[in-house]
Amino acid sequence: MDLFRGLEFAYPGFFWLLLIIPVMMAWYVWREKLLQGNLSMSTIKGFSIPAKSTITRFRHYGIVLRSLAFIALIIALARPQTSLSWQNTTTEGIDIIIASDISGSMLAEDFKPNRLEAGKEIAIDFIKDRPDDRIGLVVFSGESFTQCPLTIDHDVLINLFSDIKNGMIDDGTAIGMGLANAVNRLKDSEAKSKVIILLTDGSNNAGSIPPITAAEIAKQFNIRVYTVGVGTKGYAPYPVQNVFGEIGYQRVKVDIDEGTLSKIAETTGGKYFRATNNETLKSIYEQIDKLEKAKIDVTQYRKKTEAFLPFAIIALICLMLEFLLRNTLFKGALT
Repeated sequence: MDLFRGLEFAYPGFFWLLLIIPVMMAWYVWREKLLQGNLSMSTIKGFSIPAKSTITRFRHYGIVLRSLAFIALIIALARPQTSLSWQNTTTEGIDIIIASDISGSMLAEDFKPNRLEAGKEIAIDFIKDRPDDRIGLVVFSGESFTQCPLTIDHDVLINLFSDIKNGMIDDGTAIGMGLANAVNRLKDSEAKSKVIILLTDGSNNAGSIPPITAAEIAKQFNIRVYTVGVGTKGYAPYPVQNVFGEIGYQRVKVDIDEGTLSKIAETTGGKYFRATNNETLKSIYEQIDKLEKAKIDVTQYRKKTEAFLPFAIIALICLMLEFLLRNTLFKGALT
């Protein structure tokens, strides 16, 4: 039956109440017999047998409708659902935190449409290609915060990734803070492979934690850091708004601290990459995609849909129909 296909019940114990139905039927039959009188006659030849009316044929409609309403109500109380809320599974994958720079310099347009948007688009493609990994997102500028903790629900992650933009936090480039925040999100992970992908286009100029110190902490927790310097060689076009609200461009020198980024990667057993355009950035993610995999236990959340309403409506319709028939069409007809 299509109505029950794919349904699971949160409280199946309510189905024990269905045992009341046979009791109701037995009581109804016993009560009907008590209401029937007995008359002994020697012969009935002088009496004509009256034809049964249509209304008489439906004299048991009440118990039928009440029984159907009771069954539907029990099913509704059992709380039918389309799926379970939580499911523990073991999957192949690694734990990954993407730490993305969202400072003002990420608006430079040596990438298309700019560094920030290109980084988002390519990272989202990377996420889609790794459905079995737990992935999280940390952003940093003048300070850092977690946009999304480690999750297997990549739809939520991608939505949160799409929402990041420059100006969410004070401007600056706190590479050490971003890395330390990412390490904090991975330090309690039991996965055999723990990886941070750190993207930035500048040098550390904010925050209270030096990048190398954060790298040393990552090393203590066996976390590999893959650093990516984002920016072309030389100068890049940067959008500037004048006093009239018009957008113009000025050429800004690309100043990436490749020494520090290389040191971070070397300290943690990772690797440093330089991305100069969309294509090289994409190829970097493809290289990281070839990392080893390890079994991890995850708890998946499945969106569930409550399905009790149709059964509650059926119960209500049956009770209303029984009430209306008893007080209209069958009123006094079966007495």
